[in-house]
Amino acid sequence: MRVIPDDIDWNAYASDEDDGRADVRRASDWADAVAQYFHGEDEQVVGTPTPWGKVENRIMFRPGEVTLWPGINGHGKSGAVGFVMLNAMVSGARACIASHEMAPEATMSRMCRQAAGSNLPTIELIERFHRWTDDRLWLYVHRGAVTPQRMIAVSRYCRKELGVDHMVIDSLMKCGIAPDDYNGQKTFVDGLCVLARDTGLHIHLVHHLRKGERETDVPDKFGVKGAGEITDLVDNVLIVFRNKRKETQLETEADQKKREELVLLPDSFLICAKQRHFTWEGKVSLWFDKDSQQLLEGPSAGRRYIDFASGAWKQEWNR
Repeated sequence: MRVIPDDIDWNAYASDEDDGRADVRRASDWADAVAQYFHGEDEQVVGTPTPWGKVENRIMFRPGEVTLWPGINGHGKSGAVGFVMLNAMVSGARACIASHEMAPEATMSRMCRQAAGSNLPTIELIERFHRWTDDRLWLYVHRGAVTPQRMIAVSRYCRKELGVDHMVIDSLMKCGIAPDDYNGQKTFVDGLCVLARDTGLHIHLVHHLRKGERETDVPDKFGVKGAGEITDLVDNVLIVFRNKRKETQLETEADQKKREELVLLPDSFLICAKQRHFTWEGKVSLWFDKDSQQLLEGPSAGRRYIDFASGAWKQEWNR
């Protein structure tokens, strides 16, 4: 893991100096892309997959798109995005995380647990994990207020100078925009979409949902806080929802048979509420492993770990 220094001339990356002439092209330039759109989707799917094999290619993190990750406070959206970034690195991608809500050591501690498949990684494993993240993962750890213009500049720098494929901004409300400044939110998100489209960067934007009457109510994209244009502008909306109803029932249920039935229910759901360029929408059931902080794809699915020698996920330790 490497930290992006804050003494960079960010003004040089605040805007694209291209005058626009390169964007004017013949319509026929897109003939191959249109052929691929109609006839090549099953044969070639471009994008980074999720960590869950059962999802297959129904959700992919494609170059040039923005994914909004809304969720209720405490429902695990940041942890889910971190797990997705680990899987992206295993897939050969580079990532940068700009977390304005967590200290860098907290971010790396959780990702280390996820990578190790353990609640208490050894000193040796911690060192190996951090060496493995070099040239794969960067953190932007600016202290204090961050303006929308600065986040645009940092994202452009990461793409242009570091070759980053995935940029995580956690969260929208920490980017110097007032909760009631709907026009500012719209302008910022639109700027992220333009940056992603023009550079091929995939931007993951963590955000919050409005508080409903009950935390157990399953949310949808209309519950996203702030300007309604946010969900209109982004390419994908993936809502992380924690099954609080199950947790409450497990705390109060004394009958062992009923408890065993409850354990089989999902701990969380990844709700795909929008995919602009792909047709599938729906819910993905996930089970939370507390020790490793991993979201697993089944109630009996075992936790995994990253083998740093091969850079691949493995299911069991070789002892």
